[in-house]
Amino acid sequence: MTTMSTQPAPDTRSGSLITVVDGYVPVIDIGPARGGTAADRQAVAEAIGRVCETSGFLVIVGHGVPEESIASVYDATRRFFALPQEAKEALRSDPRDPLMRGFGRKGSLAASNADASVEDERKRPDLSETFTYNRLGEGHGVRLPDSADDRLRLPNKWPELPGFAEAYRAYYARMEDLAQEIMRLFALALDLPEQWFDGKVDQHMTNMTANYYPAQPVAPEPGQLRKGVHSDWGSLTILYQDESPGGLQVQDKSGQWLDVPVIPGSFVVNIGDLMAIWTNDKWVSTVHRVVNPPREQAHRERYSIPFFHQPNYDALIECIPTCAGPGRPARYAPVLSGEYITEKFRRAYDL
Repeated sequence: MTTMSTQPAPDTRSGSLITVVDGYVPVIDIGPARGGTAADRQAVAEAIGRVCETSGFLVIVGHGVPEESIASVYDATRRFFALPQEAKEALRSDPRDPLMRGFGRKGSLAASNADASVEDERKRPDLSETFTYNRLGEGHGVRLPDSADDRLRLPNKWPELPGFAEAYRAYYARMEDLAQEIMRLFALALDLPEQWFDGKVDQHMTNMTANYYPAQPVAPEPGQLRKGVHSDWGSLTILYQDESPGGLQVQDKSGQWLDVPVIPGSFVVNIGDLMAIWTNDKWVSTVHRVVNPPREQAHRERYSIPFFHQPNYDALIECIPTCAGPGRPARYAPVLSGEYITEKFRRAYDL
């Protein structure tokens, strides 16, 4: 596993200690926002806001998540995917589950895009295995409207591995706190009161999904990737990734694919489709993919753990007041967060 304590040296060319390394996917230190003044919080928020208007992707350091929490969930993830296939299959997600908790079924994230050819994309499923946990499966603490699909309340599936569930629950709680902090910085960046999003995410329905990318002793089919080209679906994603080859890439405005920096102890943060809708496309949800390793390193496995932050089921996602005005009318019809996410899963995994 990567060492968690190392951080990159500041890029003095950026002229800011907040933007540690500049670029299309910059590295931003959010530490000043966590322990500084109101002016510090605003400065960090504005730095994040500028990125959300261009690439929608950044890497954060100074986030305050303990190294041991990351190490614990990473170790638990490796132990799970090392189980015999039959043990993992015993935890296969319920075919009725609209959130695909447990050991995931094969599918293609590219198929979730409205303009994707679903039939063609499903001929090339993603070259990965997944395990998903959601707080809705805990049976307590989250309110759902009566109109919500009862299957959202299906229980989580846990392997019989010592400390596994504890590591996942603890890490999930850390991600909840970090997501709330980032959403508050988003609010400041959008000229909103800092707590503007709080009541819309206090009953969030977030999937945390561990990705395992096996070694590739046999070359993939042409066009087949570890994760196909897609955008994320929710408000924001917080991703831990290791340093193994065959990693995350984003597509810039010219169509070029760029590697996302791998910084020890960092998280990748990107906004999803719902945040683009919420901001009336002021902020961009950028397509990305996970590529295959070069053939000379195809024996190496890779792991990542994204926290796909999803607002409350009944949160109405409609144009934020500060994102519309003369010459910029609302571009999208309002949509409920819960209905939106379940439709995305249906398209990607044929649920």
